[in-house]
Amino acid sequence: MHWKKIPDAVIRRLPIYLRVLEEASRENQKLISSQALGERAGVAPALVRKDLAWFGEFGKQGVGYQVNYLINELCSIMNLDRKVCVGLVGVGSLGYALARYHRARALREPSFRTHLVALFDNDPVKWGQMVDDLEIWPFDIIKDKVKEMNLEVIIMTVPAEHAQSVADRVAEAGIKAVLNFAPTKLNVPSDVQVADADVSLELQRLAYYLKSN
Repeated sequence: MHWKKIPDAVIRRLPIYLRVLEEASRENQKLISSQALGERAGVAPALVRKDLAWFGEFGKQGVGYQVNYLINELCSIMNLDRKVCVGLVGVGSLGYALARYHRARALREPSFRTHLVALFDNDPVKWGQMVDDLEIWPFDIIKDKVKEMNLEVIIMTVPAEHAQSVADRVAEAGIKAVLNFAPTKLNVPSDVQVADADVSLELQRLAYYLKSN
């Protein structure tokens, strides 16, 4: 089922709810109230109920939500009820670190649903090198690999000056979801969703709070 016109702010909170629910499941908790879910997610209980109401009725008043049932429902809503294959473009220092972190977490957590399965770089020196059990391939073959490996999401850890051209090639290859670590705004087709992860901007934002009152 596909829900239209859901605010992006709602979508951004769903993974937080899922994380809280999975923690509760590991604690053998069977039920959770909107109050408890909201407190652990850092939002108001009314917002939890409002967010979930976009997709249906999942809880009972005075009882709460069945933890494992809501986990399954959220996974279905978020397309995480199946393996989501991810590729990474740009195996520099950041890309290498992210690749190793992602692979380690996937091995450690069976419920981790996004699987990094392909690495790409435009440096011939890196072609054929291994990051854990993943080989680095030439970026030029990304279109073939998207089809061959059913890649659906691309992580971009490339320099800002190359980010747009890489994004263009990624979109041409059929990718509809991009996690962009380059400190630049990407122009992509309307059917391509981009999430920006700019560490430098977040550090600058945090610096504001360092001033004494």
